[in-house]
Amino acid sequence: MIEHKTASIPLWQQLQAVAQALAQVRRGVSGTTALDEVPSALRPGVQALLFQALRQLGRAQALRAQLAARAPAPLADALLCTALALSWDPDNAPYEPHTLVNQAVEAAKNTRNLQMQADFLNACLRRFLRERDALVKATDHDVQAQWNHPEWWVKRLQKDHPEHWQDILRANNQAAPMTLRVNTPRISRDALQTDWENHGLASHPVGEQGLILERAQAVRDIPGFAEGLCSVQDAAAQCAAQLLLNGLAPATKALRILDACAAPGGKTAHLLEMLNDKSEVTALDIDAQRCERIEQNLQRIGRTAKVIAADAALTKTWWDGQLFDAVLLDAPCTASGIVRRHPDVRWLRRESDIDKLAAVQRNLLKQLWPLVKPGGRLLYCTCSVFRAEGENQAKTFVEHNTDARLLPSLGHLRPQNSMTTPQLTDNLTGDHDGFYYALLEKLPAL
Repeated sequence: MIEHKTASIPLWQQLQAVAQALAQVRRGVSGTTALDEVPSALRPGVQALLFQALRQLGRAQALRAQLAARAPAPLADALLCTALALSWDPDNAPYEPHTLVNQAVEAAKNTRNLQMQADFLNACLRRFLRERDALVKATDHDVQAQWNHPEWWVKRLQKDHPEHWQDILRANNQAAPMTLRVNTPRISRDALQTDWENHGLASHPVGEQGLILERAQAVRDIPGFAEGLCSVQDAAAQCAAQLLLNGLAPATKALRILDACAAPGGKTAHLLEMLNDKSEVTALDIDAQRCERIEQNLQRIGRTAKVIAADAALTKTWWDGQLFDAVLLDAPCTASGIVRRHPDVRWLRRESDIDKLAAVQRNLLKQLWPLVKPGGRLLYCTCSVFRAEGENQAKTFVEHNTDARLLPSLGHLRPQNSMTTPQLTDNLTGDHDGFYYALLEKLPAL
């Protein structure tokens, strides 16, 4: 049994905060924003419990429907579903189910807006403990309960990945590891790994420059992080800079690169680590506050870029008229490939978001393609597993732009957990998130 302990803080108080955060997510607030409102002393334990509840929310909602056909008020329902999500499977419960139920009722008694619901919650949860096996069996036919994803999401994956949809969903329901990218111009991966081992941090390599920690750590406790020797970045995301720059030009040539949707700056930093000092990188993001994050990340690794707060699609507002050798377009998307790290995404998205975001992606491709030099390249990528945001987007673009040629690319990478999910054919080796990559070369004019 896995326990998420926060010293000296009662479990009921953590469940109280989890329910409040879950209620916010259900109103459309991101999990990150909801957790920012949690007091810092509570946050680690609350985040662990909230993420586990979100990964089991489909089952919890189906169980709640068995226990109470009519949903209670939002906060009471959030607390009830939190307790059910955390306790329905005893083998994976963070605490003993009876303890979770007792503490959930205590949370209701200690929350002014829930005190009148405490007896109702107690009755539902006591019945659940008595009839757990029968209630769980009664929800097994429910697609959302079985896979802990919205039904439309499951159907979309069945259509887009008919051979691998189950693997994707299983991977999504596992926590992602902490993966870092080694700043190899400054230190070799082997040397940093050895240094970590000397400090008691076990890790294993992934991809060309990645290391996966066997146990996640606060970044301040990772040797070399503050000095810029490594950066947190999933193995799939580490492919962006490598794909864009591989074979583009001699290492000594000064290149002009655009990172079009750059925040928080992980891919910008990786590009700069791979480029010589003569090259120039422009990093754009529509959000000025997120641009500050780019600056902070670059400062930590000791690199600089031209950081601009602007809408990449409105090129007249920021472009100086000089063509780029390469453009990295990590386009806004559903984030359906990083559900392991952000389990709230599956509950925040609506199926209609896919078409809306696909339109944004098409427009960004249309507006940025003229900024690429003949002979240059554009790397289109999204952290999505939906084909409307990946393969279909690239295929349509090439069909409508005769000066675009699709170079060998990774295509759709499906999320996989190396310890719990079988290695998928035509995927990367090891543990990584879901992503899509299409590398486009601009043909010289005839």
